[in-house]
Amino acid sequence: MTERTVKITNRAGIHARPSAILVQATKNFKSNIFFEKGEYRINAKSIMGIITLGAGYGTEVKIIAEGEDEIAAVETMVRLFESKFEEE
Repeated sequence: MTERTVKITNRAGIHARPSAILVQATKNFKSNIFFEKGEYRINAKSIMGIITLGAGYGTEVKIIAEGEDEIAAVETMVRLFESKFEEE
């Protein structure tokens, strides 16, 4: 299992467009990928799960991956968060 914590730095937080970008990126990996916010853990391959996570600006989200390509999966997710989903 590989995990990293990221902080949401784009002003709009995780809304429909970033959710779609994240889900699209997860399709390239065989690993199970999850996002955790507080006590909530959702499947990162589910757009509805990501949207209902309600992760706004400044929120910390833990990215967790389990599987054969878990390191690459976490690194890819971290890059997307750090790029602010190319919104700014």
